[in-house]
Amino acid sequence: MRDGRWPKSPLKVMKYVVVSGGVLSGLGKGVTASSIGVLLKSAGLRVTSVKIDPYLNSDAGTMSPFEHGEVFVLDDGGEVDLDLGNYERFLDISLERDHNITTGKIYSKVIEAERRGDYLGKTVQVIPHVTDAVQSWIEDVAKRPADGSDQTPDACVIELGGTVGDIESAPFIEALRQFQFRVGRENIYFVHVSLVPVMGPVGEQKTKPTQHTVKELRGLGITPDVLVCRAETPLTDDAREKLAAFCHVSPNAVMSAHDVSNIYRVPLMLAEQGMCKVLDIDCNVTDLMVRWEKMADRADSSTEEVHIAMVGKYTGLSDSYLSVIKGLQHASLAVGRNLVIDWIEASELETVNDPSWDLLKSADGILVPGGFGDRGIEGKILAANYARTNNVPYLGICLGLQVATIEFCRNVLGLEGSNSTEFDENTPHPAVVFMPEISKTHLGGTMRLGSRPTIFQVEDCKMRRLYGGEESVDERHRHRYEVNPDLIKTIEDAGLVFVGKDETGQRCEIFELEGHPYYVGVQYHPEFKSRPDRPSPPFLGLLQAATGQL
Repeated sequence: MRDGRWPKSPLKVMKYVVVSGGVLSGLGKGVTASSIGVLLKSAGLRVTSVKIDPYLNSDAGTMSPFEHGEVFVLDDGGEVDLDLGNYERFLDISLERDHNITTGKIYSKVIEAERRGDYLGKTVQVIPHVTDAVQSWIEDVAKRPADGSDQTPDACVIELGGTVGDIESAPFIEALRQFQFRVGRENIYFVHVSLVPVMGPVGEQKTKPTQHTVKELRGLGITPDVLVCRAETPLTDDAREKLAAFCHVSPNAVMSAHDVSNIYRVPLMLAEQGMCKVLDIDCNVTDLMVRWEKMADRADSSTEEVHIAMVGKYTGLSDSYLSVIKGLQHASLAVGRNLVIDWIEASELETVNDPSWDLLKSADGILVPGGFGDRGIEGKILAANYARTNNVPYLGICLGLQVATIEFCRNVLGLEGSNSTEFDENTPHPAVVFMPEISKTHLGGTMRLGSRPTIFQVEDCKMRRLYGGEESVDERHRHRYEVNPDLIKTIEDAGLVFVGKDETGQRCEIFELEGHPYYVGVQYHPEFKSRPDRPSPPFLGLLQAATGQL
């Protein structure tokens, strides 16, 4: 990179951009990494991404949404960090489970190798065995095609999770220090994201926290090429000069990542400040930046609001439903409306006359997302009932499909006490049952996971039209329970029709309620494949129905 402009695609040598973070977590490393990927892609390069998570878990599958945010699911069934969702949405790529590296995965790999005798009797240590395993893993997955072609990527953006200085991330920092010599220093760029807080009555931007985190990073053997400074307001010239002087970077390589009107402006903001020049790439090889700017402008130009009631159990942390939020935002862009999500804690609807009911009744549409556990289930069932009986547009995702089915069995079929066996093992009328092949003893990686086909059962219906008339669609799954096959005919005869089923014709994937403007449930998670310029059809249908455009 330092010897002139990157060669045009395809490159002879893989290029890497490593994004690390300092001072505190949650600064937006994932969005920064994704935005840099957009710039690389705009230069005509094939781009892929890797996320390193220093925790000991094998993957994100068993982690609480309250602690870790949503679990993002990939085509191959990988349960991964939500940042991989950012990469896929920004870069329009499809990643694999191995693109999310964890300490648990690395140590398992090393221990398996030791058990096989691969180390020829040597003492197995963090250096070199763990660090070598990290480097080999990165090199391997970076070469895997991710854009739907069979072409090897030209560039790989690597995000190091956590904060520099954490004990957990130390082996990965050392691995990346060695990696720069393994691939050649000219083939790797280090980008460090840090916080510049504002203090005092005059709002002075303080650079000392960033100076300290860069000093620590350099002490570990990595010198940042670029600083991306998070702040509420644009970085001042004084702060930029001070950071450049004390952090051993050019003033042109100190980027201000201040608050913007919408997330699509982040790549544009970095490009305007010269990130393309610093990376020595031409960001105008394709028309991607032009399309990105139009998308950002469109997001800002919408003034008329559409209210969607989100009825869930993790409403205290929006990251728990990050992809659902993105799916709604993508659809709202398409219908030209400013999205307002009215968050409703499902358990509050179980109290008559709770203020949450006023919020629900004033919404233009209702969405019940996926989830686990029985807390708030009756509130979700009540929300589905309200949408069904009042002709309010409704989208149920995974659990949202299941609670709507339970509600229908109770109140239309008259099956009193109908429930899911997940919540009531002794229900007299099981509307939702445990899938027979799923393990009841192991939680990690044992659900119905990943991309599976859904075949439409009817020639014409709302969902098939929204999917462009396709005979089948591939969407990502994550569930252990399903609609009871023994009740399907009875349910359909009463008007709730399962218009999409799996390849066996037994598992119910999509339902539509006859005579309702938009009452749809999907067993899969359409949010995982939604893109800013290609919104997921179930979300698009909900927003079209909520705005009278369906």
